[in-house]
Amino acid sequence: MSIDTNIETVKKLLVPLLFDDIFFVDMKVKPTNNIKIFLDADRGLGIEKCIKINRALYKIMEEMAIYPDGDFSLEVSSPGIDEPLKLHRQYVKNVGRNIALTLQDGTEKEGKLLNATEEDIAVEFTEGKGKKLVTQTFSIPFADIKQTKVLIKF
Repeated sequence: MSIDTNIETVKKLLVPLLFDDIFFVDMKVKPTNNIKIFLDADRGLGIEKCIKINRALYKIMEEMAIYPDGDFSLEVSSPGIDEPLKLHRQYVKNVGRNIALTLQDGTEKEGKLLNATEEDIAVEFTEGKGKKLVTQTFSIPFADIKQTKVLIKF
């Protein structure tokens, strides 16, 4: 089987294993058959859920002999905090948080994610200081967004 065929097979096997509010975000496969699956959940994805899905999927893949002689490794995790948002559902989950946007034209902005529809996001930007502080809300179409990351402030 080709790598593409294997990826599709693994995705099909994964879907029935997703429970509660868990959803598929991305999958990366290295030439060494190291498979990394990134999942997320609307209310947060704990390590216990990742382990449960990993064990179940690994067992099925082994039984089906998708990779001859069990020549593969499998990692199931949530995307790291430094990973960009990929899905609309991730934007919805992060409403109310601060984000860093890179637009298609290279412009970078930081603001608070207020809303996410199927077509765009609403972001509140604050500029200036003191009496010159100005807060504006903009609607930004997904087509104009190159990348979005959640900002963690301590």
